[in-house]
Amino acid sequence: MKQNDSATFKEIMDVKELSKYLGIGKSKIYKLIREKKIPASKIGRQYRFSKSVIDSWLKENLITRENLQYSLDKFFKK
Repeated sequence: MKQNDSATFKEIMDVKELSKYLGIGKSKIYKLIREKKIPASKIGRQYRFSKSVIDSWLKENLITRENLQYSLDKFFKK
């Protein structure tokens, strides 16, 4: 994903939108939620994500969207 593409995403995203934003599958996002490894808010039965919080989380964990898929693939193969 190009750097300027992040401007096209809403500040509050659902799982599908976050999946597109991060470039990973929805099932991987749900796994991260279950393991409490990604910041998420549950509203009713649905999860919501703040783009600014996700961006901070990525920075804190020294993860870029470009290498996130590689890191997750490596993690899930364990």
